[in-house]
Amino acid sequence: MQGRLFYVKDILKMAIPIIYGNIGFIMIGVGDVVVAGRHSTDTLAAISIATAITNCIMIFGIGILCTISAILSNYRGEGKPIEKYFYPSMQFAMILALFVCFVTLGCIPFIDKLGFAANIVPAVKDYFFITAFAAFGGYLHCMAKEYLQAFEVVVFPNLLTIFCIFLNVALNILFAFGFGVIPEMGAKGLAIASLLTRYFMGLVLIAYCYKKLDIQKGRVSGYFKDLIKVGLPSSLATVVEFAGFNIIAVVMGRISGVYAAAHNLLCTLTSVAFMIPLAISNAVAVKVGFTNGARVYKSLKNYAYTGLKMSVFVMACSVICLAFFPNIIIRLFTNDINLINVCVPIVYVLCFFQIFDGLQVTLGGIFKGLKNTKIVMISNIISYWIIAFPLGCVLAFSFKLNLLGFWCALCISSVLLCLIMFIFMFSKFKKFEIKSL
Repeated sequence: MQGRLFYVKDILKMAIPIIYGNIGFIMIGVGDVVVAGRHSTDTLAAISIATAITNCIMIFGIGILCTISAILSNYRGEGKPIEKYFYPSMQFAMILALFVCFVTLGCIPFIDKLGFAANIVPAVKDYFFITAFAAFGGYLHCMAKEYLQAFEVVVFPNLLTIFCIFLNVALNILFAFGFGVIPEMGAKGLAIASLLTRYFMGLVLIAYCYKKLDIQKGRVSGYFKDLIKVGLPSSLATVVEFAGFNIIAVVMGRISGVYAAAHNLLCTLTSVAFMIPLAISNAVAVKVGFTNGARVYKSLKNYAYTGLKMSVFVMACSVICLAFFPNIIIRLFTNDINLINVCVPIVYVLCFFQIFDGLQVTLGGIFKGLKNTKIVMISNIISYWIIAFPLGCVLAFSFKLNLLGFWCALCISSVLLCLIMFIFMFSKFKKFEIKSL
């Protein structure tokens, strides 16, 4: 019992600050929406369209950079001095940001052809242009945060995110509405505020790395290859999942705006609870990475199983709240009776989905630590695009279940997703047992 408690405490020591940081990122986005909505409906529409597209581009690079901590934890477990990987990590992040910047800029000429209202197109273009250059600050921050996480330094980076909620809101108000010599800029001002916030977060964390750690220079080999090998499948898995949820909103939105709104509301509900298993996943990836590098397989399995149990427990608590108080929780977001009537029956399906959603993200963290993310990518492609979307279309349209049909399909696919990853995890653990003999 004492042994189990040690692993719980060790994971929580890392996970709790990361939870604060994850919630902070959500609140930064909420701040953008609130300020945009108060400025004008056109401003809100412009940033909603722009962020829906730019986020899909940005998340590709973020997904790769988010494997830095797991890879460096493996190196640390092997006894390598990971202080010398700081400059290569920064170099890789800036190359990735340059690529993403060019891709984002390259999308701007196509905005005119997407059929958006003519009055918001200039604002969407401005947001795209500025966000393209914000990639450098954002990726610098992600790189530094992941680098520190490899050393299990998590408190300051996540407190910084909390502070930047307020910084971002202040800058949003300043540049969107104008003050003194600063003119009112609307959506363009919101983009400038986001750019400044990202650069501030990135530069502060870089300075903190220099202060906190003994940064060294030295030759490294195979690091970029590992980042691509582990990071690319992990990133593509994230993109596949992200696109899978968004395509449902698009398809159902063509039938009725109520369904699109309901889907977004339900995704918001599950994403709030999801932040805790996501933090546990990040902590487990580092712990599993270190023990994998050190070849301490018994501890590796204990961290993996403990993380999975913790995620299930957290999601079970969330499920109890949703199952007993669905109307109250939905009414926190809307008073629209039609929207409530659509959402409440799906909440009970969402309860089932959340358990497996918590499991799959923690399993993903385990495979990051094992430096084997191809199975995560393959599992996501099978689950979301081969199973969930086609099955959802059948249930939604042939069986007239509409949005409920898609969420039933998501539940089935989430079970399959976890099953595939569990099979491969047990197979990997079997090999560890053979090695230990």
